[in-house]
Amino acid sequence: MLTCLLNRWGFEVSAAETLQSGLNRLESEPIDVILSDIALPDGTGYALISEVRRRGKDVLAIALSGYNYPSDVHVAKLTGFDHHLSKPCDCGQLRSLLEESNSSERSSPD
Repeated sequence: MLTCLLNRWGFEVSAAETLQSGLNRLESEPIDVILSDIALPDGTGYALISEVRRRGKDVLAIALSGYNYPSDVHVAKLTGFDHHLSKPCDCGQLRSLLEESNSSERSSPD
């Protein structure tokens, strides 16, 4: 459902269901933004973003999670997420973050 919404908003989406498939896509496709759940079938979003940051990838990382206690938000920040949105997600806030990131990429010098 989120993929359909993002496509409708005009974003190109490459969905990955697992930690490993996410890491594989990161190496095979240009990725600007990662939206990740915290609970993944083969690991966690924390592990995903930690590995993304370890590899030196400069992407906007947004956690979409049902885990929304202050400690969960803190761990998300510590592991490399830029933002933490609670489920159900505020679609307006998500769109704003994505559009802000998209416009800053376009205005960045090459």
